[in-house]
Amino acid sequence: MVLAAPAALVVAAFAPQGWLLLPVAGLALLVLVALDGWMAGPMRDVRLVVPGDAEIGRPVTIPVLAEKGGGSGPRAAIGFDPRLGIDGAAECRLARDEADDVWHGSFTLVPQRRGTGTVETLWIGWRGPLGLARRQVRREVGEEMRVWPDLSPVRSPVLQHYLRDAMTGMVARRIRGEGTQFEALSEFQPGMDRRQIDWKASARHTGLLARENEAERDNQIVFALDCGAAMSEPIDGLPRIDRAVSAALTSAYVALHGGDRVALFGFAERPGPLSPFAQGTRAFPQLQQAAAVLDYSGREPNFTLALATLATTLKRRSLVVIVSDFTDPTSAELMIESVERLVRRHLVLFVTMEDAELASLSSAAPDSVGDVAAAVSADALARQRALVLERLRHLGVDVIEAPWETLTYQLIDRYLATKHAEAIG
Repeated sequence: MVLAAPAALVVAAFAPQGWLLLPVAGLALLVLVALDGWMAGPMRDVRLVVPGDAEIGRPVTIPVLAEKGGGSGPRAAIGFDPRLGIDGAAECRLARDEADDVWHGSFTLVPQRRGTGTVETLWIGWRGPLGLARRQVRREVGEEMRVWPDLSPVRSPVLQHYLRDAMTGMVARRIRGEGTQFEALSEFQPGMDRRQIDWKASARHTGLLARENEAERDNQIVFALDCGAAMSEPIDGLPRIDRAVSAALTSAYVALHGGDRVALFGFAERPGPLSPFAQGTRAFPQLQQAAAVLDYSGREPNFTLALATLATTLKRRSLVVIVSDFTDPTSAELMIESVERLVRRHLVLFVTMEDAELASLSSAAPDSVGDVAAAVSADALARQRALVLERLRHLGVDVIEAPWETLTYQLIDRYLATKHAEAIG
C-alpha cells in the first residue's frame, strides 16, 4: 500500500478521473487481510507436554498438540531456562494428523546444566488460507523440569553384560577361596595350600582343618568431586564436573553390585556435606540425588579445608577417589600437601581428564608469532601438569589421566583391580 501511493500520484497526473482506483484497491487489500485473518480461525486448544525429569547432555523431547479452526503452516516456539538448552529458545513446525484433525510437533532440548529449569512461554502462529494475515497466541507455561546427572553409561548394554559376567555378578555373592576375610573351616584335602591349615582348630578337633576365606566386601568408597572453577569449564559442550559425576555414578553402581558402600562428597571454596553411605543397588537413587545437588562454582577449590574435613569425617580406612583438575602451580601445591596427609590413613585414587586443548596447541604447526607463544605456553602448562601427577604417584597415590570418553571404564577397571588386590580394607 505504501508503494501504491506514488503510483496513485502518477495516475492522478495523467488520468485524474482514475485516481480513486488505487485507494479503492488499497481498501480492498485491507478487507482481504481482515478476511484472511478471520478465515485463519481461532486456537481452540493447545497442550505442551513437559517431562518432569531429564538428564544432562541427553536429548529430551517436548511434544506440542494444537487444535485450531483453520489456516495453514503453523509454527510453534518456546522460551525456557538456558540450563535446559542453548539460547533458551526452540522452534518447530507443526504437522496435521488427518485422523483426529490435530496439529502436532515436538521440540528437542539438550540440557546444559543440572538443576531445575522452567519452560516459561509457548507461542503458536499460523497463516490464513490466502497467506495475507497471520494469527498468533501466547501461553504462559511455567512447567518445571529437573535435570539429573547423565546415567546413560549405567544403562548401557556393555556395562550390564560386563556386570553379568564379572566376578562380582549381578547379585553380590560370597566368593570362597579368595581374599583375606575368614569365612569357614573345612577339612583339609590333598592339594590344598598348607598355609591354609588352622593349627589351633586342628589341635582342638584332632584333625587337619583349613581356613576358607572370602573376597573382601563392605569397603568404603568415597567419591570426592571438585566443583570449583576449573571443573565448571566445559569440555565438548558439558561442564567437566558433569562428566565427572557421570563417571563417578557409573563406578558407584558397580561398587554397590560388589557389596561395597559408597558416598559422595562435593567441595569448592567450602566443603559440602558427605552423603550417607549407600549399600546395595536399591540405594543407588540416593547417590543420584546427592549428585544432582552438587552446585557449580566460579571460585578456586580449597583442597586443604575440604580434604581435612573429609579425613575427620571418615572413621575407617576407605578408598577416596578425588576427581579434580588444576591450572596453576599454587593450587596444585596445596592439593599435593592435602593429599599427602590423606594418604597416610586412606587409599587415594586421583582422577583427572586429559586436556586435549593443551595438546592441540602445543603440537599445532605455528603460522605466526602468536601461535608460537601459545604453543610454548601450552607446552609449559602440560609439563607442570605432568610434574604434579608424578609427584602424586611418588606419594603412593594411584593416578588416572584419560579422555572423558574413556574415563568411566578406566575408573571401573582401576576400582576392580584395587578391590581384587584386597588393598582397601
